[in-house]
Amino acid sequence: MAKKSLLKGAAVLAAAGIIVKFIGAFFRIPLANFIGDVGMAYYYPAYSIYGFLLVFATTGIPVAISKMVSERYAVGQFSEAERVFKLSRTLMFVIGAIGFVVLFFFSNSLAEMMNNPGSALAMKATAPALILVPIMSAYRGYFQGMQDMTSTAVSQVVEQIFRVVCGLALAVILMNSAYAFLEDNAQARGAAGGCFGASAGAVGGLLVMLLFYLAARKQIKARVRNDKTGVKESSGTILKKIAGIAIPITIGAAMMPIVNVVDSSIVMTRLLEAGLDRTTAESLFGQLTGFASPIVQFPLVLIQAIVVSLVPMVAASNKLGDKLELHNNISLGVRMTSIITIPASVGLFVLAEPVLLLLYSSQRASAISAAPCLQILAVGFIFLAALTIFTGALQGLGKQGIPVRNLFIGVIAKLVLTWVLTAIPSINVMGAAIGTISAYAVAAVLDFLALIKYSGVKLSVKLTLVKPFISSVVMGIIVFAGYKVLFMILGSNGTATLLSVFVGVAVYGIMVLKTKTIEKEEMMTISIGRKIAKICDKLRLW
Repeated sequence: MAKKSLLKGAAVLAAAGIIVKFIGAFFRIPLANFIGDVGMAYYYPAYSIYGFLLVFATTGIPVAISKMVSERYAVGQFSEAERVFKLSRTLMFVIGAIGFVVLFFFSNSLAEMMNNPGSALAMKATAPALILVPIMSAYRGYFQGMQDMTSTAVSQVVEQIFRVVCGLALAVILMNSAYAFLEDNAQARGAAGGCFGASAGAVGGLLVMLLFYLAARKQIKARVRNDKTGVKESSGTILKKIAGIAIPITIGAAMMPIVNVVDSSIVMTRLLEAGLDRTTAESLFGQLTGFASPIVQFPLVLIQAIVVSLVPMVAASNKLGDKLELHNNISLGVRMTSIITIPASVGLFVLAEPVLLLLYSSQRASAISAAPCLQILAVGFIFLAALTIFTGALQGLGKQGIPVRNLFIGVIAKLVLTWVLTAIPSINVMGAAIGTISAYAVAAVLDFLALIKYSGVKLSVKLTLVKPFISSVVMGIIVFAGYKVLFMILGSNGTATLLSVFVGVAVYGIMVLKTKTIEKEEMMTISIGRKIAKICDKLRLW
């Protein structure tokens, strides 16, 4: 029953996570089209600081709530579980309120510190979310501790829908209306509208959690009344236990938001020092953060899905001491990542400009200018995906601290390279992109060495790298040539790009089968794979 419940919960959260990822991924594309690259240069720093402050309230504490509530429910301490939740909710409100004060009342100073004064209004618009999201996260942690994942899943989807709809609507309204009392700069108003989507989303998500809590309130009260354990820890003891769980998790999670905030300041400062005027610097920065970077996140959803499945499998086989199963799980996870990552990287590289023009049709000049950054990030996606899967495997092995340490080393490399390269006029904002992929590369290599050390796994270079690379190169050549021909015939970038993508998927799929990158026996292990295998048998593609 417990296993069934776990699988059901995992499936519900995974489905919600994919939906949320896709909705979120498509949010920035129309937003960038509405507010332009300058507007995105205001949006990104505000959201970076918001994400940084949010980490302290919503990363470690909900995990602590879930763990501690679950432990107390297991031994019938329902009253203590309720106290854990209420104390945590209060704690998260206090932390969130502090974050709100910092972001709202010090927005001008923060924007000046980041050498981006136009982002101040966007920071103010984001600030209310810092009160609402932590409270919502407390409720999510509480329900997760009770093994109820449905409430979290529903609230995540509702939150994202509210965020996207309200954010885009306000961006358009504020951008195209005269609200000089807010800001004379139309792009700054548009960025603020987009940022306010976070606050609107928090309202929607919190309302859902409150409704679930009210629906369960009668049952919760009954459990508390029937609690005969007589256990009552002091509030100080409970808070200490929460801190003991939450602080290590928060430190690890805070690293990338910190980097994003620092990166925003470094890039703008160094672009100006390179001799660019502010408008040009803001435009280039917006092209990197608002145009190129979000696209690379699309295929990452698939890698994260593999990680979700891999971590418990690695943990189970490691716990049992089954080395063969452990090595097979890690090897298959890395291979699947490689099979997805390499063609995605090649495809984005050869179609960088067409894809950007397809997605940002109303910002043609900026889309073309952002293409080199996307090509750099496309190469870096291989390292990002590798880092993601290696981190998951190490977590499954119980080595959670190692990826944090290695990422820190990678971040140092990133900051150094970004500082040096961005100030070179001929490189400018591409230096930030190079710095980003260097962070992923350094951390991925270090994670890989650690994985080899602690698992003893031996990966097949032929299956993991050589065959997917050959298949991807063939696909890339055909896709590039196909796009040129299709565009010449059709005269439409959008149609030519979409058709080229479909051709690329088909060519790569055939190459994977012909090179036996994936064996038929492996394909038959999953339900959809069996259907694909039957089709391949009929077409004689094996």
